[in-house]
Parts: sequence; C-alpha cells; structure tokens
Amino acid sequence: KPFNPKELVSRVKAILRRASGMPGGGHMLTVGNVHVDPARHEVRVGESIVALRAKEFELLEAFCRQPGLVLTRDKLLEDVWGFAYPGETRTVDVHVKQLRDKLTGADAKIETVWGVGYKLVPPGS
Repeated sequence: KPFNPKELVSRVKAILRRASGMPGGGHMLTVGNVHVDPARHEVRVGESIVALRAKEFELLEAFCRQPGLVLTRDKLLEDVWGFAYPGETRTVDVHVKQLRDKLTGADAKIETVWGVGYKLVPPGS
C-alpha cells in the first residue's frame, strides 16, 4: 500500500516520544491539583481519580509536559495522534472540550489561544 514518508516519520517520532514516558522513565506530572501518572495511566484532580479515554489522557499529558506554553492544533495532532493531519483539525477541539468537561474540579485550566491553539494555565498565572 502506498504511504507518505512524512506521515511515517511523524508516527515513528510520536511512538518514540510516548515510549520515552513509560516505565522506567514515567515521572509524575503535576500542574496545580492535576496529577498525571504516565506509568499507571492515571489522572487525579485533588484526591479524585478522573477516568479518561486514551487520547484524552495523552492530550492532558502533552499539556502537562509544557504548562503555560501554547500548543498548536498541528503540534497536538502530531504528538497525540502521531501524524500530520492533512484535513481539518476539529478532532483536537472536540477532545479538548471533552477533557475540559472531565476536569471540572481542576485549578489548572485549558485555555484557547484564538487562532493559535491551546495552553494549560497553571493556577495563579
């Protein structure tokens, strides 16, 4: 089957990036009262465990690895979905909305940066 070499490279990079965050190198990520444990694939807001789907977890992990920095939709597609998506990037918007809905008690908030992307804003910023 024909394939796009750029997409293949993007997918391999994403897999390697995700694999580097797995056990032995899985460090707890904390932004405010949001705690992401990549090794256990677990998210806590305060003391409550939050159930997330796989892509929601990976999306939150991407935000927590770079709190306060704006991540473009294209960057999130590459990091989380593992490819440079040629069409619309609404899938990122939908997943961000679902993630926001599930993180209602979090003091770190996912903000929209209009025309650019999203960022996770730590409390007090």
